Amino acid sequence: MIERVHHVQVTVPIGAEEFARHFYTTVLELTEIPRPPEVQKFPGFWMKAGSSDVHFGTEDHDEKDLAKAHLAYQVSDMNYWRKKLESHNIQIIETFKIMGAERLEFHDPFGNHIEFIQPPK
Repeated sequence: MIERVHHVQVTVPIGAEEFARHFYTTVLELTEIPRPPEVQKFPGFWMKAGSSDVHFGTEDHDEKDLAKAHLAYQVSDMNYWRKKLESHNIQIIETFKIMGAERLEFHDPFGNHIEFIQPPK
């Protein structure tokens, strides 16, 4: 039985780690966490999103199909996030509700597809 999402791997273009770190800590307000010594030799960084981890690595984005792969964050105040994304000139993709949950989608500066979802109260 699957208990929860352990982590999600997101990629950024080679050389864009610092810009990605800034975007995810400043715009999306995630917290960077230490990586274990075994993976510190590889480029990237790890973040915490609530109780889940998001791992960031690098790859050649010219070889990547980013159409459907995405990361979904559960949020508690969709209006806050909508305003914050708009204030950073991030194009919001409006989408439909699923089981009454408010949703919006967008792409981070590296082409990763991200969804915010707020369950009904």
